[in-house]
Amino acid sequence: MPYHTNNIIAIICNLTHEINLIAAVTHPKEKHFTFDKIPDLTGKVAVVTGGNAGIGYITCRELARKNANVFLLGRNIEKGQDAVEKLKSETGNQNAEFLYLNLKSLKSVKECAENFLAKNLPLHILINNAGITTKTFSLTDDGIQAEFGVNHVGHFLFTKSLLPKIKASQQARIVNVSSRNHFFVEGGIEFEKLSDPDALDATQRYSLSKLANILFTNELNKRYLEERIYATSLHPGLVDTQMSRKNDLSASETFLSSSISTEDGAITTLYCATSPEIEEKNYRGRYFDPFGIE
Repeated sequence: MPYHTNNIIAIICNLTHEINLIAAVTHPKEKHFTFDKIPDLTGKVAVVTGGNAGIGYITCRELARKNANVFLLGRNIEKGQDAVEKLKSETGNQNAEFLYLNLKSLKSVKECAENFLAKNLPLHILINNAGITTKTFSLTDDGIQAEFGVNHVGHFLFTKSLLPKIKASQQARIVNVSSRNHFFVEGGIEFEKLSDPDALDATQRYSLSKLANILFTNELNKRYLEERIYATSLHPGLVDTQMSRKNDLSASETFLSSSISTEDGAITTLYCATSPEIEEKNYRGRYFDPFGIE
């Protein structure tokens, strides 16, 4: 009897996991938001982490098309500078600049924030887009589990460092790119497990960091409820990028067959960053699925 019971439990667990995976790769057929709905952004300043490739680059490109002053942040200087030149060529907008940011180093995070603040510009749009996923356990320069350190802690410190400027620039948006992987987390964040190399697999490490993005967004909303600062989080969809291919999920073939383009993957980020609906409908601390669906 116990043998059969265990089999049944295993089957139920597998089915639940598959249902979650299907939900994670399901995208609506109709787009609630498209690039042509982005309003004119003349006079707006935007900062995008991980802006040299993937949905980060598309996000920067479309912000620049609408006349925003765009700061593209990344840890590869050569690729970042090349991306800026490409963006200028594609959009005709020369107000684009690369800033070095290594989210694995809190020292680098502070320096990047200081470099931006030294320009004495407002900050209307902050998009925390950069992220990593690794198959093996590793640590940041500061001894933090890599996924949690880069995807959450680095962005937390970066945002905190820029909050006085964001507050002075309002109306402003803070957009945290999360993932539906947060649904895979059961029981919340158990911090004692983060530093244990044997406690979590690759999917769990990534999923916990994405849950932290959402919780951070919710707390920003609570703290700035009386300000015109709109913090949102989102699932961009399963975007066919190098990072998504590194996410070692059991149903990787299902994921890849259901993936969307980087163009479509940037839509939800741009909705949260630019759509007038965010302020009109008072969307604070909200989480959005593709493509701008709450």
